[in-house]
Amino acid sequence: MTDHEALADSYQTLRRDLHRHPEPAWCEFYTTTRLIAELESRAVDEVRYGPDIHVPDTRRNVPDSETLAEWRERARAAGASEDVLAELGEGFTGAVAVVDRGEGPTVALRVDIDALPIREADDDTHQPAAAGFRSTNEGYMHACGHDAHATIGMGVLDRLLDSEFEGRFVLIFQPAEETIAGGKSIAASDVLDGVDALLAAHIGLDHPSGEIVAGIDGFLAVRQFRAAFSGESAHAGARPEAGDNAVQSMAAAIQNLYAIPRHSAGATRVNTGRVGGGTATNIVPESAFLDGEVRGETTALMEYMWEHAERVLDGAATMYDCGIDVDLLGDAPSARSDRTLAGVVADVARNTVGVDRVFDRDTLGGSEDATYLMNRVDETGGRAAYVGVGTDHPGGHHTPTFDVRESDIRVAIDVLAGAASAVFAGRVDDG
Repeated sequence: MTDHEALADSYQTLRRDLHRHPEPAWCEFYTTTRLIAELESRAVDEVRYGPDIHVPDTRRNVPDSETLAEWRERARAAGASEDVLAELGEGFTGAVAVVDRGEGPTVALRVDIDALPIREADDDTHQPAAAGFRSTNEGYMHACGHDAHATIGMGVLDRLLDSEFEGRFVLIFQPAEETIAGGKSIAASDVLDGVDALLAAHIGLDHPSGEIVAGIDGFLAVRQFRAAFSGESAHAGARPEAGDNAVQSMAAAIQNLYAIPRHSAGATRVNTGRVGGGTATNIVPESAFLDGEVRGETTALMEYMWEHAERVLDGAATMYDCGIDVDLLGDAPSARSDRTLAGVVADVARNTVGVDRVFDRDTLGGSEDATYLMNRVDETGGRAAYVGVGTDHPGGHHTPTFDVRESDIRVAIDVLAGAASAVFAGRVDDG
């Protein structure tokens, strides 16, 4: 194994520690305190965290106080800093590091840090299990590579600290990506003020080790929601007519959500992913719920789907004399990678050891709330690109066997640090 193929021990240690302690959206207490400790051991000019990096009333889908307290206690038991936990409060997770070296461009890198509610594989063919860094939070795991993303961010920071760039570097560790709920509150804050170039990155995405996608497009705008139906219970045998059946309302809503007409202007999606309701077979159910989402190739197409979905939900409730309460859980707009910035990434990648193939662009086919940050930078005159870093991962994303090839973390650091350095050196023109 060459020096390049091996991941430096410190980065491997960090990645594996984060992998052992996966935490869901807005509950990344241990992850945040661990990253802050790393940042404070480096020569950064500013470390920001807590409500300071969020606009509180733009946060979506924040767990209840009991859930937050449970994860805070898990973090405390794992050794999280009490002082930092106090600052994070009711789930104001994530962190931002700033290195300010005077006049020059401001470059930002965004990486995400949350995990998924999936039980991790425990057989010997799964590397984290075999090597002793499988999740210790049973039922949760880093099944999308965010542990690697956080490590990549730290590596890029180190590389730039060792360079002589002129300008300002902002490193953003963003929470709550998996619920598309964390990007909006950071984008609405002052964290991105003055950013000339934003890079966001993701490992894998069905590209093998050695491949780089310089600028990903095709983000589907998305809105996720919960619809709660309320009816009236009754004896299902003796007096069925006395009840208002909430499950029937829910079922009608599901059928008609999938019947929303598609649009000629582009791709649209709808899905009901989780449902529940009722208490017994002999009781007309008085309550039911569904968790669903709509997506569109553009933000306008997603809004088209949402307008139809609202009518469907209201109509299903009316049909069975039920009430309905709809809560928005998370959303994200569509976005496009700036081709000039993506070109800089591509040029760097083609000269990076370990990269065999570079794609100028690709489509994601899914959704990502980095789009909030990308659009904010675009709207204020900057450029943004979303970079894909290939890795040979067993199992697909969001599966119990997902893992990354750790040497690809170093490839990602090389490409992203090189691209940031190129921007600092003025290789992004005004065109």
